Amino acid sequence: MTTSPPPTDHPLAASPGSGAKKTPTRRAVLGGALGLLLTAGGATAWALDRFVLEHTEINDVDAYEASQAASQTGSTASAPNSSASTSADTGTAALVTSNGFTSDNAAMTIEKVTNGSGESTLSYFTATLKLTDATALKSAFAENKFGANIVEKTSVIAEGKDAIFAVNGDYYGFRDTGIVIRNGVIFRDKGAREGLAFYRDGAVEVYEETATDAAALIAAGVWNTLSFGPSLIANGGVKAGIDAVEVDTNFGNHSIQGLQPRTAIGVLGPNELVFVVVDGRSTGYSTGVTMTELAQIMLDLGAVTAYNIDGGGSSTMYFNGSLVNNPLGKNQERETSDILYVAR
Repeated sequence: MTTSPPPTDHPLAASPGSGAKKTPTRRAVLGGALGLLLTAGGATAWALDRFVLEHTEINDVDAYEASQAASQTGSTASAPNSSASTSADTGTAALVTSNGFTSDNAAMTIEKVTNGSGESTLSYFTATLKLTDATALKSAFAENKFGANIVEKTSVIAEGKDAIFAVNGDYYGFRDTGIVIRNGVIFRDKGAREGLAFYRDGAVEVYEETATDAAALIAAGVWNTLSFGPSLIANGGVKAGIDAVEVDTNFGNHSIQGLQPRTAIGVLGPNELVFVVVDGRSTGYSTGVTMTELAQIMLDLGAVTAYNIDGGGSSTMYFNGSLVNNPLGKNQERETSDILYVAR
C-alpha cells in the first residue's frame, strides 16, 4: 500500500470539466432507455415521469431554510445561505495547504492510497475531518432546489456554496422515501431504511428510519441525515450480509454489488469523521471495492461506525477548486442531487 498526500499535485487532479469529454448522465441514459420503451407502449410514461423529468417541490432552498430557522427561533431575521446562522458561519478564512485546510471550525487532511498493481490496482482517497463546530459540515442541493431528478455535478454545487471540501451525498432525488433533514431543516419524512444522523453536538449514529420521525430527530438535535446505506460496521467488525444489500429497487438502480466505485463516511470519534471515495471500473487505475472491502478500509482507518452512500459514477471528492479523485478513471463527473460540504 502506498499513500501520497497532496491531491492537487497528483496527476489525476483536474479542474472540474477541464478537458473532459461529454458523457451521458444517468438521467440521459435512463431517458434514452425509457424513450425507447415509450415507443413500445404508453405504460412507461409513468417511469419517464418518475425517474427522468424534474419535479421541484422547493424552488429556493436557501430562502426556505432561512424561513424555517426564523420560525424555529421566533425571529424574523433572515439566515444567509443556510437554515441556521451558526458559529460555523463566521470566523477567519481557512488556511489551505496542498492536502488540507485548517479553519476556526474544522481541520482536514486528504491522502491518496494505492494498493496492488496492474489489473489489480486499487486507488482511493481519504479525507479526515476534525470539527470544533459540527454544524460546519453542511449539505446543499443541486440548483438550490429540492425535488425529484434535479441534478448538478458535485463540483458545481460546491462552487455555488464556496465550499473548500465536498463529497457527493445520498442522491435523495432518485427516490421518494427516506428521512431528509439538511442543515437543521426537514425536507422529507418517509422513513424506509437504515439512515445516518449527524447531531449538532458532533455525535453521528446509524438509526432505523421507521422507528422514529423527522420531528423527533430535530428535537433530539439532528443537523443532517443521509438515507442510503447500508451501515458497514457492527460490533467492531465488518457487518454481515452487506454485499447482498440492495438500497433501491428502482428501475436502473438495482445493483450495488461487486467491485464498484464507492463513497462512505466513517466516524472516528466525537467531531471526527473520515470520508472515503474509492475509484473503480478502470482497469489498471482502480478496480473498485466490494461493500465488505469498503467496510474493511473503514475499520483499518479506525472507524467505529461507517455508512455507505451513493457510489458508482457519483463517487466524487472535491477540494479547493479541483476534483481529488478520478471518477470512473475518466475524470468525468456524473450529476447528483446533493453534496456534503465544508465552506471556506
